[in-house]
Amino acid sequence: LKVNHKYRPLLVKAHSGPTSMADNGLDLETQFWTSRGWTVLNVNYGGSTGFGRKYRDRLKSHWGEVDSFDCCAAVNCLINMDIVDKDLIAIIGSSAGGFTALSCLISSDIFSVAACKYPVVDLLDMHSKTHRFEQGYLDYLIGPYDNNHQLYKDRSPINNVSKINCPVILFQGLKDKIVSPNETKKLFYLLKNRNIPVEMHCFDNEGHGFNNFSTKVKVLSETEIFFRKNLSL
Repeated sequence: LKVNHKYRPLLVKAHSGPTSMADNGLDLETQFWTSRGWTVLNVNYGGSTGFGRKYRDRLKSHWGEVDSFDCCAAVNCLINMDIVDKDLIAIIGSSAGGFTALSCLISSDIFSVAACKYPVVDLLDMHSKTHRFEQGYLDYLIGPYDNNHQLYKDRSPINNVSKINCPVILFQGLKDKIVSPNETKKLFYLLKNRNIPVEMHCFDNEGHGFNNFSTKVKVLSETEIFFRKNLSL
């Protein structure tokens, strides 16, 4: 890749959780990208823990809005600082981070390409299948289900595919009990039917979160190939 800072591509990482946080410790995935000439922006958007309760509560009832707004605002800041090329911006996310990444694509045209691993695409489906540990989590992030059924539909990426206009690569474990593989496949076909460049890679022996080293290598490799192709790098 070109090393001139004005043309360095930017990779935005939307952490999962979504009320966890991105830290500054060693991350081999980040090293993968920086060693290949990318600038990596790991966003602690509103709702991230570690910055006080008031900051975390910015996300209350606004998941899919505050997180995506903050990711886009961070990118615009780097563009205005003349650190990155506005035409070479990618975003990645997994699980809840995939939901945030897709929400960014829906609300903004600032991203040129995206990669999502087992993304949350349907909040209605998530509400019905989430494990006991996170029961009530969506009540905080979206609102109590009984009074906000329409909001769950409106915030779901699967119901906003018409607003996604950039290439997307998807990765899904077929043993996933949290995000249904069928939902990710549905997203794939909806994008494909709109002639959006899209790929989907499935892994027979993976669940929600990829554990096999070979899978992790495959995901990084395929993502880099997809990004290079669609950003003409």
